[in-house]
Amino acid sequence: MKAFGALILILTLTSFSIGSFRDDQKKYPRVRQAYADKESIVKDLLIKDSIDLKNLRIYLRVFKVEKKIELWAKNKSDISYKLIKEYEICQTSGEIGPKREQGDFQIPEGFYHVDRFNPHSNFYLSLGINYPNISDKILGEKGNLGGYIFIHGACVTIGCLPITDDKIKELYIFCVEAKDSGQTSIPITIFPAKLTDRKYNNLKTKYKTDTDKLGLWTDLKSGYDYFTETKTLPDISFLDNGRHNVNKGN
Repeated sequence: MKAFGALILILTLTSFSIGSFRDDQKKYPRVRQAYADKESIVKDLLIKDSIDLKNLRIYLRVFKVEKKIELWAKNKSDISYKLIKEYEICQTSGEIGPKREQGDFQIPEGFYHVDRFNPHSNFYLSLGINYPNISDKILGEKGNLGGYIFIHGACVTIGCLPITDDKIKELYIFCVEAKDSGQTSIPITIFPAKLTDRKYNNLKTKYKTDTDKLGLWTDLKSGYDYFTETKTLPDISFLDNGRHNVNKGN
């Protein structure tokens, strides 16, 4: 019985010693500084739209031509997202179109999610994007896809999305808080541009012989229209040919 009691005590103490994701992140000086500088701004932006920090869910839309990252958020129980803020991408590389190989300087395009948090990045703070995704692995150059694509601080890039040290503090906190509140996947969609009908038709005309770009942009257009109309996310799955099934039924 004594041994059993000691085991219970150890398990109890262990359970109390496990911190939250936010606590783990705040062990790093840059994250602590980000909270000191930006936490009140983050909270005020959410309060304005009646979003509870403990039930936060977020979604990011990236537009390469416009050099914008849109932050959308909602409560876990809400159906639709609200636009919270736009962040300026301060430097870009490559051109519109997907990333297909290492060293092409391209910023990826497609349906992604945040796959890692780097609190000691060479570019202050950074949020990893899960490039290459399934589509990229099918359509890109096998064995030479590259990787390490981030939204980060500073203002330099060879395929990433820099928004300055000041702004990454804020966006990083939003993502930490969403994960801490239980969001297991933070979706990011990277578009060549805002795919209004006019811009999409212009792209189709200009790149009418580029089947790789047009295939991806057709899928992105479908996702863009659905979210723009409903402010809810479609369910995305990957097809064997690298294209996407954009399920608008959810």
